[in-house]
Amino acid sequence: MNKTRLEAFSDGVLAIILTVMVLDLRVPHGGELSALVPVMPLFLCYVLSFVFIGIYWNNHHHMLHAARRISGAALWANLHLLFWLSLLPFVTAWMGTNDFAPLPTATYGFDLLMSGIAYAVLCGRLIAADGKDSLLARAIGSDRKARLSLAIYAMAIPVAFWNRWVSQGAYVLVALIWFIPDRRIERMLTREQE
Repeated sequence: MNKTRLEAFSDGVLAIILTVMVLDLRVPHGGELSALVPVMPLFLCYVLSFVFIGIYWNNHHHMLHAARRISGAALWANLHLLFWLSLLPFVTAWMGTNDFAPLPTATYGFDLLMSGIAYAVLCGRLIAADGKDSLLARAIGSDRKARLSLAIYAMAIPVAFWNRWVSQGAYVLVALIWFIPDRRIERMLTREQE
């Protein structure tokens, strides 16, 4: 199957997710700096979620660039990923409007965990379609970075009920781990072209 439609559809959905997320930001009443204080929690949640969507978009792009074949299972796995990412505006707004309360913070982490799992499933379906010796399979390798991220999310969810700031720090840590785009695929593509 051709991957162009999958890429275009995914890009469109991610663009809509970002648009929905920014619509939750309300203009503060008043022209003083102090007027920003009530909207600051939601704004900070928006920034973190924007970074996560950007990370997924970037890595999704690289992964599909390396993939040679798309199977029906990969199409469903991609929809699975987009489902969890589409919930990000809701959990972002819930957490931000409730000043990082424990349950919304844990729910935010659960959505991040499920998005990470869905991304791993998509990666697995693409590798299965391409073969275990494919460029994508060689580039991904054991994917320690992804497994570490999932472990951090899984730890941060119950910790939110003990200390929500530790959970928030864990989410920021994962974003920092992935903020620099994953170079494994780029390196493999460069080697293939040489």
